[in-house]
Amino acid sequence: MLFNSIEYMLFLPIVFILYWAIDCIDVSESRKVQLQNAYIVLASYIFYGWWDWRFLLLIAFTSLSSWGSGLLIAGARTPKGAKLWMTANIVLNVGILALFKYYDFFAAEFCRMLSIPSDGLLLRVILPVGISFYTFQALSYSIDVYRRRIEPTGDIIAFFAFISFFPQLVAGPIERATNLLPQFQARRTFSYEQGTDGLRQILWGLFKKIVIADTCATYVDQVWSTYSTQSASTLLLAAVLFTFQIYGDFSGYSDIAIGSAKLFGIRLMRNFNNPYFSRDIAEFWRRWHISLTTWFRDYVYIPLGGSRPTVPAHCRHANACRQARIARNTFFIFLVSGIWHGANWTFIAWGAYHALLFLPLILLGRNRKYTNQVAAGRILPSWREAAQIVLTFALVTIGWIIFRAPDIADAWVYTTQICSASLWSVPLIIPGTKRTLLYIGLLLIVEWLQRDRQHALEVIEAGKNRWFRVAFYYLLIVVIIRCAGPEKAFIYFQF
Repeated sequence: MLFNSIEYMLFLPIVFILYWAIDCIDVSESRKVQLQNAYIVLASYIFYGWWDWRFLLLIAFTSLSSWGSGLLIAGARTPKGAKLWMTANIVLNVGILALFKYYDFFAAEFCRMLSIPSDGLLLRVILPVGISFYTFQALSYSIDVYRRRIEPTGDIIAFFAFISFFPQLVAGPIERATNLLPQFQARRTFSYEQGTDGLRQILWGLFKKIVIADTCATYVDQVWSTYSTQSASTLLLAAVLFTFQIYGDFSGYSDIAIGSAKLFGIRLMRNFNNPYFSRDIAEFWRRWHISLTTWFRDYVYIPLGGSRPTVPAHCRHANACRQARIARNTFFIFLVSGIWHGANWTFIAWGAYHALLFLPLILLGRNRKYTNQVAAGRILPSWREAAQIVLTFALVTIGWIIFRAPDIADAWVYTTQICSASLWSVPLIIPGTKRTLLYIGLLLIVEWLQRDRQHALEVIEAGKNRWFRVAFYYLLIVVIIRCAGPEKAFIYFQF
């Protein structure tokens, strides 16, 4: 079931009404929580099974194994035993993920290197929607129980609700058990302010998905299908539009997910923080897909030693050894991040590209230089800040070319063709392109003015400029309806 579908527009209010109706039942508070959690699990399984009911068996198994592992870890008599149960759950769930997502790719590559037929080795299984997201969410629970950051829960219904909560089930945010699970164990009360804020965030998410991402996709797909015959200026415009397409698509999903969760009294973590206003690559990665980057930081990068890895006592060149380990850790994290996105060499190359951009900053100690909001307290950025934003955006756009390309060869040809004399020609303009650029301009203006808020339509002073805000909401609704066409799946569903 897609967020931008009629089915979801009917599904959400029905689930919302029945969910809060449970709160009116004359039973104990603990019983209400149990009933609401059971109802969330049922609604989430209907939502997820809308694609293919067979996927439900997989998510149920992941939930059950991770819940059981938490109890076994806590009940282990020795630290070694606890580590064994944690490792077993990690190997089991990562193994399932690898089987569905990577087996055919690496089997085909192995057969290609040996010049042997691969047909007999390939499984050709369907990739379950959202498997990378809910697997990582489940793993965080086992690891946090092992680290004693959270107590294991015996409430299997609350745990199943934590794993399968439908707003963020398919494409995140990837929640931590320390944040989301306690919310399912506590009483939720309806808040009008939180609900209306959720609706505003859903509206902005639909704008980003339908008006920005889907309209950009029309131009991007047409150019990529014939890129070898297009001018350099057209290729550049398509690359820029894809940069906004993937942002509108993925951050739009996150906005709808976070907004939908607020309707049920649940707060999810922020997943995007205006990444295209970043002043360097390090800041970009603190603002893009925050739930994934922080997951890799906490569960992979820091255990590897992070930016301050220990150096062997016998090392004569301690600083050089430390720098080498930092470089190793950084490259490893970005390569793993690339592989997480899919079984294709382009994703691995995309991860390596960003590692090369990120590495000088971390080695020079400049990776934490920009942790504040750009142009804080000012309407416009300085010339230096504007130049940094444009340069960072350009570097990110090059990376998205690699990400979007079918293979490495196509990425190379596409990039080199941009660097030709036709770069100064007039790019291809198809029907709707000018309107798309106008919508992107509106997106940038609104998000710039609201860059210090949790989302672009967040309201701090409810009574201030009320009529202007209402008129703007209606404008967004009209534009969304005008741009709505055949439902298009979200890009990150494939990951």
